[in-house]
Amino acid sequence: MNNLVERLLSFAKKIMELTLTTPALLFPAISLLLLAYTNRFLAIASLIRHLHNEYKSDPNRRLMGQIRNLRLRLQLIRFMQASGVLGLFFCVFCMFLLFNSLFFPAKLVFGLGLILLMNSLVLSVWEIHISIQALNIQLSDLEDKH
Repeated sequence: MNNLVERLLSFAKKIMELTLTTPALLFPAISLLLLAYTNRFLAIASLIRHLHNEYKSDPNRRLMGQIRNLRLRLQLIRFMQASGVLGLFFCVFCMFLLFNSLFFPAKLVFGLGLILLMNSLVLSVWEIHISIQALNIQLSDLEDKH
């Protein structure tokens, strides 16, 4: 029985080994994630410019509510981008530590990078939720008119 446990522990250690390629596997996913965040930012920036011009020509409380919503979404996207970029930085820093055979600090740094990436994803879900709420409000306005 002890022999089996020792073999299982040895196998688990091999599986949990952090190599130079492990953090590198995240690079394509992180770059696509940051591209998606940038696209969201650009779409919201365009919408804000449109609403700003609309508000200047016809001040309306409904528009102010939308602008407040967009301001919150912009802040979330900024935090999403910062968290994603920091996650990428820590993955690169982990690779540097692995390259210098500093395995334990590399695991800690990689873990921190993963936490930052998870934070970025959670913020993304929150931003999507806010976006859906705004769209539902606009849809209800359309339904009320008909």
